[in-house]
Amino acid sequence: IAFPLEGSWDTVGVFVRQTDKAVIGEVFGDADRTVVRRQVARLLSLDVDGSGFEGVGRRDPVVRRLQRSYPGLRPVLFWSPYEAAAWTIIGHRIRISQAAGIKQRLAEQRGEKVDVHGERLHAFPAPQRLASIRSFRGLSERKIERLHEVARAALDGRLDAEQLRSRPAEEVLAELKTLPGIGDFSAELILVRGAGDPDHFPRKEKRLQRAMADAYGFDAIPLIEVLTEIAEKWRPYRSWVSVLFRTELEDRTHAISGAKV
Repeated sequence: IAFPLEGSWDTVGVFVRQTDKAVIGEVFGDADRTVVRRQVARLLSLDVDGSGFEGVGRRDPVVRRLQRSYPGLRPVLFWSPYEAAAWTIIGHRIRISQAAGIKQRLAEQRGEKVDVHGERLHAFPAPQRLASIRSFRGLSERKIERLHEVARAALDGRLDAEQLRSRPAEEVLAELKTLPGIGDFSAELILVRGAGDPDHFPRKEKRLQRAMADAYGFDAIPLIEVLTEIAEKWRPYRSWVSVLFRTELEDRTHAISGAKV
């Protein structure tokens, strides 16, 4: 993997492998190893003590079934809240596949390159690079202006993962929504999939609500207050459980699509 390191925004490459007892990261580049370790651990949700996660399944049979279907699954995040915020701007009002293509081209054409065991990887542009872009195929002038705002916020420290996770979620979400182009859904994505908050229940994600309605036997999606109350049993891993629901819904959707083909 290759990404801009939070704070210094130096591009770093990491080769990650898993043994029976550990996850090992080999660093390529001159970045601070301690900061790299912290960011990669967050990326893989290894910065959170998961010893109590099994207990959520004991309190909620639906969650227990999901845990058995996806043993050991933890959220895999964006490299940083900065990149998550940029993704929400890039992907606004276009298909995910289109957004992914634009993001990849940005990395290849405007990001820095790093060699990892002989393989050249392209990192998403660091904030200072993103702020210098004046035009790019697939991005409107408005999106570029909004990406500049995201870049400035990152350089000012307003998208720092640790400070986002250290404050009350409602306060953080309100602040994120002051960025142009960031609404309710995007703000929650930045907090959960960018900063890695392990215990936030997204209230604006319709796919999650639909998955929960199916799993808990509702005929239709109930009021968000009902689902929020159900999710109280998932503390302090509400984000993690949400990933299990999304994963099952995605697997079912792919299975249905495959059957139709």
